[in-house]
Amino acid sequence: MRTKLFAPLALAGALLAAPLVQAASLTLYSGRGESLVQPIIDRFQQETGIEVNVRYGGTAQLAVLLQEEGRRTPADVYWGQDAGAMGAVSRANLLAQLPANIYEDLPGIYKSVTGNWVATSGRARVFAYSTTRTTAADHPQSIFDLTDERFRGRVGWAPGNGSFQSFVTAMRVVHGEDRTLEWLQAMRDNGTKVFRNNTVQLPAIADGEIDYALVNNYYLPRITANDANFPVNQGFFAEGDIGNLMNVAGVAVTRHGRNQEQAQQFVRFLISQEAQEYFATEGNEFPVIQGVTQNPLAISYDRALQVSPDIDLDQLDDLEGTLALLRRAGLI
Repeated sequence: MRTKLFAPLALAGALLAAPLVQAASLTLYSGRGESLVQPIIDRFQQETGIEVNVRYGGTAQLAVLLQEEGRRTPADVYWGQDAGAMGAVSRANLLAQLPANIYEDLPGIYKSVTGNWVATSGRARVFAYSTTRTTAADHPQSIFDLTDERFRGRVGWAPGNGSFQSFVTAMRVVHGEDRTLEWLQAMRDNGTKVFRNNTVQLPAIADGEIDYALVNNYYLPRITANDANFPVNQGFFAEGDIGNLMNVAGVAVTRHGRNQEQAQQFVRFLISQEAQEYFATEGNEFPVIQGVTQNPLAISYDRALQVSPDIDLDQLDDLEGTLALLRRAGLI
């Protein structure tokens, strides 16, 4: 069981003291969306002269691709959007050991116990809701409440999304296979509407298609930054509910990559002050180092920490088991 030490710590000077490397190129497999991460990749290229060739795709898709490619992979860096995918690739022995001074001063939840990946940001699972068609008295206290008749046809989810799949893995860890499958099937039978990703669920609430959605905390502030009257808000289930899972995006150097030094430099850059400010203010995610200004429109970090379930993120590595369960439930 992990200790709930999630507050960002000071980043030691050695963490940023990356050795100078000759300008070259590296290949990045990114499970993070292009619109969010390409600007910070561009900044890395500008500052280092290292060209980054990016292959974008789903986090799970790229994890599977790395396993299929093995020693033949062109990837130097793998950037996944959840701890489960990072753990799956690590378990397949496809990640290089990182220098200790990259991760040694980060709290435990922000790094792998094996030392081969580190978090680039944190995020929380929430439920989004209509501010015009729901009241506080209507809101679910547990994610298991959403199978009730009163929520029939009113809830949205994205079973193909990597963060959702990592949440399902967490439910399997905490509540077991049978109860998780029962919940998935009950949600399906209760008319839960399937969306291709998290982003489109929020406009669906505003348009009246659904009243609730299961998403991550950072999508809504991206909308309300431009529309303060957007009729959607978000909240948490009761304290400790698995629906409040706190997860992380992570980055690693691949074991068989040909540009190890450049790849390590990229990892260091992603946990630098500049990159962390970007993730916090533009992505509305939680930073992994101290002293980073957060977006005032973002959900309260302290509240997210208070209500998060106590679970070891290193246990979320059975992606294949989760995908198999989702197939059994007829969701992917």
